[in-house]
Amino acid sequence: MSQYDMFKDHPRMPKKVRLGDITVRDGFQHEEIWIPTEAKIYYLQELAFAGIQRLEVTNLGNARIMPQFRDAEEVLEGVRTDIFNKRLAARGIDPGTIEWTAVTIRESGVDRAIMLKEKGCGPDRVLMMVSTDEEHHFANSATTLPQYWREAERCIRKCKDAGIKMCGTVSTIWGSPISGPTKLEDAVEFTKRWLSIGADDIEHADHDGSAPPDQVYRYFSMVLDQVPNPDLHVAHFHVTRGWGMANVLAALQAGVEIFEGTLGGTGGQPANFLDRTPVPGTGSYYYRDPNIVGLTSMEDMCVMLDEMGVDIGPVDIDRILELGTLMERTIGRRLRSESILSGRIPKEPREEYKRPKLRQFKEKTGEKQNQLIPEGWPEKAVVPEGMLKRIDG
Repeated sequence: MSQYDMFKDHPRMPKKVRLGDITVRDGFQHEEIWIPTEAKIYYLQELAFAGIQRLEVTNLGNARIMPQFRDAEEVLEGVRTDIFNKRLAARGIDPGTIEWTAVTIRESGVDRAIMLKEKGCGPDRVLMMVSTDEEHHFANSATTLPQYWREAERCIRKCKDAGIKMCGTVSTIWGSPISGPTKLEDAVEFTKRWLSIGADDIEHADHDGSAPPDQVYRYFSMVLDQVPNPDLHVAHFHVTRGWGMANVLAALQAGVEIFEGTLGGTGGQPANFLDRTPVPGTGSYYYRDPNIVGLTSMEDMCVMLDEMGVDIGPVDIDRILELGTLMERTIGRRLRSESILSGRIPKEPREEYKRPKLRQFKEKTGEKQNQLIPEGWPEKAVVPEGMLKRIDG
C-alpha cells in the first residue's frame, strides 16, 4: 500500500482537471418543452462567468428532427456579441480562453458551421460522431460506417481550412441499445482512427448509461496506454443507471483529465416531443420514461472533485450551485443533482448548530471538554484477535 493515498495508488490520476458544460446542447435536447433562446444565452454566458471554458452551444443539424435547436444561429450570435465580450473582460476573463462547440454530426452541419464562422459567429469546435455498433450508427446518422468515415475525413479538411477544431466522438463503447454488447477494443481502434484522419480530440461517450465503473477504468486505461496524451480525451457519461459519479472517479483513476457534465444532470436522447407535439427525435428506442435519464451533474462533479483535492481550475463552485437552482426553475422540475440541495461540505465549524448545554453537561459529569472515551479506558482500542480474520463456512 502507498499510505492509503489514491493518487499514489493510481499514478496516472491527475490532480488538476478541466470541465466542460454541455447543458444548453445535450441537456436541453432532451427536454419536451421549448427552452427560450434568451434562457439558452443566459446560461451560456453565466457558465462562462462562472469559469467554465469549454461550452457546447447548440446542434447545427436538422431542426425538423430536433426543433429545440431551431434557434441555433441566434444562440451562437448571442455569445459572440461585443457586449458579452466586454462583460467577460470586466470579470477578468479573456474571451479567447472560452471554446464554443456546436454539434454537427453530418457534413451539412459542418458546412453551416463554416458559413457562420465566415459571418463572425461560428463555433470554435464542431463534433461528429461514430458508433462502434453500425446499427446504432445508422439509426443516428443514416450512413454506413465506411461512408461516414469518408465524410468525416472530408469535413476535417474543410474545418482545418476554416480554422475550426474537430472533435470525433466514439459511442456505444460499453454497449448498444440496439445490438447489445460491444467490444472495448473496437472503441480504442475508432479513437485511433479519428486521430489518424485529423481529429483534434476525442469525446468518449457512454451515451445511455451502460458503462459500469470497472469497465470505464479498463477502457480508459487501454486508451491511454495507446494514446497517452490526456489533452486528447474527453469523458462523457450518462447516469441512466445512477453510475455517473462512480464513472467519473474510475476515469479519473485511469488518467482522464477532461470531463463533461450538465447543470442538474439534465440531458439524454433527443426528445420525441416538443411542446406536446410529436417530433422525430430519437425514434423507437427512446426511453419509456424520459425523466429517469440524464448526464453527469456538473454541480455534483464540482463538489466531489473539490472535496478530493482535485484542482478544477477557475470554476466558481458556489455560482455553479446557484445556476443549478435556477435551472430547476427553467426546466420546471426537481433535477438530478444532490449538491443543488445539499450544497458543499462545511469547511469551518457551524457555531449556530452547536448545543450550548453540551459544555455544561460535561462539566456536571466531570468529563474534560475534549474527552471522547470513559476515564480509565485504554488510549487505543484493541480488536479481539479472533475477529481479525474471516472464519470460512
